[in-house]
This record gives sequence, structure tokens and C-alpha cells, in this order.
Amino acid sequence: MTSIKFGTSGWRSLIARDFTFENVRVAIQGIADYLLAEMARPDSPIKGRKPVVILGHDTRFLGREFTLAAAEVLAANGLSPLLCERDAPTPVIAHTIRVRKAIGGINMTASHNPAEYQGLKFSVHNGAAAPQEVTSRIEANIRARQEAGWTFKAALVGTYSCKTIDPRTAYVKQIQKLVDFETLRRAKLKVAVELMYGTGRGYLDTLLEDDGGARVIRFHDFLNPLFGGHHPEPNAEGMSGVRDAILAGKAQLGLGLDGDADRFGIVDKDGTWLTPNQILALTLYHLKKNRGWTGSVVRTVPTSHQVDAVARLLGVTVHETPVGFKYLGALMESEAVIVAGEESGGLSVKGHVPEKDGVLACLLMAELVATERKPLGKILAELEKKTGEFHTDRINVAVPADAKAALLERLAKGMPEFAGKKVVDFITKDGFKFVLPDDEWVAFRASGTEPLIRCYLEAKSVAGLKKLAAAAKQVLGK
Repeated sequence: MTSIKFGTSGWRSLIARDFTFENVRVAIQGIADYLLAEMARPDSPIKGRKPVVILGHDTRFLGREFTLAAAEVLAANGLSPLLCERDAPTPVIAHTIRVRKAIGGINMTASHNPAEYQGLKFSVHNGAAAPQEVTSRIEANIRARQEAGWTFKAALVGTYSCKTIDPRTAYVKQIQKLVDFETLRRAKLKVAVELMYGTGRGYLDTLLEDDGGARVIRFHDFLNPLFGGHHPEPNAEGMSGVRDAILAGKAQLGLGLDGDADRFGIVDKDGTWLTPNQILALTLYHLKKNRGWTGSVVRTVPTSHQVDAVARLLGVTVHETPVGFKYLGALMESEAVIVAGEESGGLSVKGHVPEKDGVLACLLMAELVATERKPLGKILAELEKKTGEFHTDRINVAVPADAKAALLERLAKGMPEFAGKKVVDFITKDGFKFVLPDDEWVAFRASGTEPLIRCYLEAKSVAGLKKLAAAAKQVLGK
């Protein structure tokens, strides 16, 4: 019996090993059991709604077939699945859930994971990823069904018929409300776009051309479920083709998306890949200074304090949450948040879905370049004259399972100092974060699935970062 566990972005596993049609069906039945119970609960937010569930998938192997299997199980439970007519970005599915006032959504995606993985993500009625209290109930439902020997008599794979919808028009209207396309049109930018064989095709590139008046060079804008043999991740390596185009003078800005278009990658005019931490700080700066937006900013525990420094300059309150966009999204639903983001490459803004949107993030960076008529690196350098520089790193250290618990227990006791500096704050809302003077810090988080400890570091100089890294390795090596 396969143990089906939902992480921060759903259940992911290897295709044909654990991610099978049989396991997908029992997982969907667990979700259906949850939805039916919620619809019957008097104070549930989906009480009285039509039983519509939005379904979508990315460009991975068997994505549509797995989604049709999900639709068949949902329909057998009296629910009404609506399937996006082609592969769809995660933020588009989230927006469609809200527009259609659905009771939830199911997305077959493993995001930026390698091609051999597939995933199943459940979103609740507001488009946000299901929180842990929801996924725990779903996991319990799945176990109960498995233990009872639940089976499902299904149609031949891929033959089930499900009603389809086109979510693109409504999503584009939403983006047109959030992005200043008039300013973009005046700038006449030349942009290289990395689409990673993914769902962002016809979204980011087309919006830049049709609404933003940009000249666009496309990379990998066709289907390939193997993603060209690479991870569909818009990191520095994944954006190398875009970088080469920029250095050859063919474009002045590079924008990229991961496989399901919820993460972004940005390459500046000089070929520099900007980190998600830097992009989050620039987005806050732009929306507050140039657009006059009001509200707070939300970041996760291991996200750069450069965001905090820019927030202080602009008089903006900062909130810190555990890792996982569902925590950021929850704050977005409860108060005015200018921008919410995380160091792993996801952000969203006020008035938008409580879910990562790489398409929007890329468009806002293009808008910032068009507004200030400067490269992003120059804008960042001008900010750093006021805030100082910020240097970040992440170290993954393999720790034997039998030593992992002891190490975490020791970290939980705290430390009076780290790398010769006084610890001014000890944060335990997600792992163990030791805050040092002058916005420097180190954080340790245990992987939930591997014998790893992840260590996040931030210092105000390269030398300071090396010193923190050495101290962190010493702590982990003891």
C-alpha cells in the first residue's frame, strides 16, 4: 500500500512507481470525501456552492490522462469537474477556481521537478494551496479507503469524457488590471523569454507582444515532456540560452518560467541572473514607489532580509511565515499585502490569487525596467547604496537519520552567539533561525523527505558569508 503524503505543494512521486492511476484514483477519492464532508458542514465556506471542481495539468507525461482519471472519480461522487482545455499554468488554475466560485481545484503538476516525476496538487475554494489541516484530513481519508480495499471500475485510460473550459481570457483580463501595459508599450522592450517546454506558452510571451508591444525571442516554446533532458527550472543554468541572447545584443531583458509557470527567472541586461530574493525586493520597491500601492510585505523564514531593508526605507510592515506559499496566501486573504514571496522563486501581489504567479512576476519586472528606463541591476545597486549589500547562500548537508533528531534537538536549545556574533533573535516557527546584528542570520531546516539539513545564510559581505558558512558547517559536522 503506497503511503500518499502531501507536502507544501501537494503529493509528488515517480511516474509508474508510486504515481500510478490506481494511486491517483484513491487520492482523488480522498479529496472527494473531504469535499463532500465540507459541503455538508453548516459553517463551511463551500456550503451551498455548486459542486464544481476545476481540473488542470502541466506538460508532463500522461498529465491529461491522469487528470481525466481524476475527473471520472469526482463525477462518480456527484461532483462536477471542469477541465482546462489545454495544459494550464498553476496561477491560471488558481484564478479560475476563484472566478468560477468552485469548491476547489486539482492540478496534475510536479512543478520544477525532473521529468520522471508527476504530482497532484489540491487547492481550496479561494485558489490557495490546501493548508496542512486540510491535507491531513485528505491523507486520513486516503488511508481509510486503502485499508478498506477501495477499488474503482474505470473507463479505459484517456477515454473518459469531461466538460472543458478555456481559462485564458479571464486570466488575461486579471493581468491587465495588475500590469501597466501602457508604460510597457512606450518602452518597446526587446525581451528573451524562456518557456521551458511548459504551460507558460501563449501566456507570458503573448502578453508581452500583444499587450506590452515588446519584441520577443522565444526559447523552448513547444511541448516536450522530457524538458530537453533538464529540470524545468528557471535558475541560472536553465536561463543560459536567454543569457547568451542578451550578451549577443539580441535582447535587453530575460524572463523565464518553470514547467507550471508559478516560478520565475530573471536575467538582467548584463547577463546577470538575479536571485528570487532580489526580485522580491525590487517588486516591493516598484509597487510601493512607482505605483503607490499600500499595505505590508510577507516573506518566508529563509527569505532575504533585503526585503526588510527595502521595507524600512519605504515605511512598510514586514510579516514572516513558515515555508510554503499557503502560509503567505493566508495572510494575503486576511489583510492588504503589497507583495508576498519566497526565496525559492514565487510571488504574488495585492488583488491577485493567493498562489505563486511567475507570469505576473516577469511582467512586473519588465514594467519596472520600462518605468525607470534602467536595467534592474542598476536599480538594485542604487537601493543597496541605502540598505547595504546582501549576500545569500544555501547549504544542503546529508545527515544520517539516526543523527538527525539529535542535531535538531541541539539546535532547538538555541545559541547565545554564532560565528562570533551575538544572537539577537531566535525564531522557531519553521526550523531554527538565528538572527544576528545588521540583518545577518543563519537558519536550519530539516528536509521532510530526505536525510538532509538545509542551512540558509545571509551576510552583508562576501567575507561575512564565508564566515557564516564555515560556522554552519562546523555546527552540522559535530
